[in-house]
Amino acid sequence: MSGLTVDREACIGCGRCVRACANAGIELVWEGPRKFAQATDACVFCGSCVDACPVDAISINKDGGSGGVDVSTFHGIWVFAQVAGDGCVLPVACELVGRARELADVRGCHVVAVLGEGAGTAGSDNAERLIACGADEVIRCRDARLERLDAEVYARWICGMARARRPEVILYGATAFGRELAPAVAVRLQTGLTADCTVLELDSATGLLQQTRPAFGGNLMATIVCPDHRPQMASVRPGVFAAPAGDPTRAGTVTDVALDAGIVPRVRVLAVEPAGAAATIADAACLVVIGRGIGDKKQVPLMRELAAKLGAELGCTRPLVEAGWLEYPHQVGQTGASVAPRVLLGLGVSGAIQHLAGIGGAQTIIAVNEDPDAPIFGVAHYKVVADCVDFARALLAT
Repeated sequence: MSGLTVDREACIGCGRCVRACANAGIELVWEGPRKFAQATDACVFCGSCVDACPVDAISINKDGGSGGVDVSTFHGIWVFAQVAGDGCVLPVACELVGRARELADVRGCHVVAVLGEGAGTAGSDNAERLIACGADEVIRCRDARLERLDAEVYARWICGMARARRPEVILYGATAFGRELAPAVAVRLQTGLTADCTVLELDSATGLLQQTRPAFGGNLMATIVCPDHRPQMASVRPGVFAAPAGDPTRAGTVTDVALDAGIVPRVRVLAVEPAGAAATIADAACLVVIGRGIGDKKQVPLMRELAAKLGAELGCTRPLVEAGWLEYPHQVGQTGASVAPRVLLGLGVSGAIQHLAGIGGAQTIIAVNEDPDAPIFGVAHYKVVADCVDFARALLAT
């Protein structure tokens, strides 16, 4: 049985484990004349107490093997392909299918797109589009119960198929619905989930999905694996990966499945109030992103003029939003928008890890900064060491 174990014969009751634990996961209790360490319900098995114990009295025991799961029986990479209100598959689904194709080629397995559509989408080309982006098979279900994005209905549908077909990996777009659906599936399948990944790699030998995401407020990048349970699951924000061009000549299989009659929505939607359909910087093909290096707020109009001349949208880093220079919809990075433009021009952007996490999908990055050691130069395709304001004025003058 898994858990934290204290050897009471070895424990000296010093309390170092209690001080080392940040979660109140261990406490000291009296039993007769002696004190002993004892785990509480708040223990998350982080191992801090194990490292702190001077007499090696604490250990963490795991269930043998892989928690009763034979991981060798799981195969293939699935991508949940969310459909928008207009009946078209979201771009993030194509982005994930493209990345899944690359991972599957390393692993030597198939890519399967899971597509739920409403009953009246007979003319949809979503399946063909997913195959063109790299899917070997599209599991498609057309049912009126899937017209509404009901996480419980979708989760029960996906879990039923996953238990039968045993995919090794399932990927989700970190949309508002994806963030609701993925945890619902993870709980039902008793597996792990890493949210908002910025890097996905697959070990060809072990099949372990290496899921990298910003941690501790973006101050470091953590790579997470799920060795003992399947399927391995991760969500990725739109724009992190570039969408493939798509090959309309690719061949693939479309498998139509039925939704179990016992899956009935428990929520009845009475009315829908559509939100505004304004374009966002995540959709921009060309983007000018400004950082603190522009100097002060008075330079923002100059940068807007430059963006307009280039036919680009204007983005910024988080400090500019916090200072009130631009509004939040302009923010690019871990806590803003993830973008994947064809061209990104960074002016006065230092390249903090939180910002870099949001521009990984950009095809061409041009960075202008006075500091030759700025981290942004580590990812830029073209680097200009110069004053970004002077650079912008010179570019406008051409």
